[in-house]
Amino acid sequence: MSEVLSGIRVLDLTNVLAGPYACYLLAQLGAEVIKVERPKVGDLARQLGADATLNQQQMGTSFLAQNAGKQSLTLDLKHPQGKEIFLKLVASADVLVENFRAGVMDRLGLSYAALSEVNPKLVYCSISGFGQDGPMAPLQAYDQIVQGLSGVMSVTGDQETGPLRVGYPVCDTIGGLNAAFAISSALVKRSSTGRGDFIDVSMLESTLGTMGWVVSNWLISGVQPTRLGNQNMTAVPSGAFRTQTSLLNIAANQQAQFERLAQLVGREDWLTDPRFKARETRKQNRLLLNEELEAALSTQTAEYWAELLNQHDVPAGVVQDIPTALAHPQMQEREFIKTLKNQEGKKIKVVRAGFRLHSGDPAPDCYPPLLGEHTHALLGELGYSSDAIEQLAQDSII
Repeated sequence: MSEVLSGIRVLDLTNVLAGPYACYLLAQLGAEVIKVERPKVGDLARQLGADATLNQQQMGTSFLAQNAGKQSLTLDLKHPQGKEIFLKLVASADVLVENFRAGVMDRLGLSYAALSEVNPKLVYCSISGFGQDGPMAPLQAYDQIVQGLSGVMSVTGDQETGPLRVGYPVCDTIGGLNAAFAISSALVKRSSTGRGDFIDVSMLESTLGTMGWVVSNWLISGVQPTRLGNQNMTAVPSGAFRTQTSLLNIAANQQAQFERLAQLVGREDWLTDPRFKARETRKQNRLLLNEELEAALSTQTAEYWAELLNQHDVPAGVVQDIPTALAHPQMQEREFIKTLKNQEGKKIKVVRAGFRLHSGDPAPDCYPPLLGEHTHALLGELGYSSDAIEQLAQDSII
């Protein structure tokens, strides 16, 4: 368990994916993350996932995926007493993360300007589809909408199949990563200035910011990106190729790699063929070279070729499904999958952040919380008596 952010208290007001993922990363680094949820309803992700029974229990797999290591407190932020409790929490917090539509927190009287009066050290992060200003700021945003608006779909698939949605919520995830990075940076700055900051994360801008090469080809060279399917626009052969059994990714991006590839598949004649011997002519004859390469690869399995090519420093990898990828010895060796157990002994498996630390790996330290599981304990910490807490529950404030 990492202790990089030990002592940092995070108020997580977020729902579904981008915000919860950002706070999940912070929790894995040792922050105390308090998920503030609507009474009886909670995060929508509690009702989402492949297991209908878990959805009914408000512990859907979509929720379980990115809320381990957090506490849950239910609170009606629209009620004056609920707001009073929340302001006490804010006074004790280091970070607040929300992903409502632009303007919602302002209408609740919980803007950065208002909360920084309560706690000048507060790092306040707003995650939204399009940012807090501009003509699209008030609009709702979901991952697929942002995938389309960002151009991601326009470069996914090939000329016959695309535009295609990426097979997982990539824009939500990138937005969450950006938020966690910005929050960590703001905490570093605060350590020297003593003041918090306001962070405005746009999923649209976050996504476009990661599309470096396809964006720069247009901005700098005036070349509009096109859909190349499983092919790499910068090199040939570089992409996914059919073998005797399944698809194999090969990235012969350097001239030396191409030359070794040609020798290993028994096509040394490519090295003198004017259509293939140079990088630029290979790009011009991409389809023909791909066809000849697949003919050579058809004699053996994808696993055979992957082992042989990697032994000779030609990057290659079998195209795997999710179960195979997670079961791979590489993932086991690096302890990427963590098993968590709740008080009843029920176990789930989750994945940790995609990096390790010498001082301790990022990882959640407890099972995802039941809705409102920690409400009584947290309110008691704020000074509320058992009777007062019971009255708040009867009034549906918690």
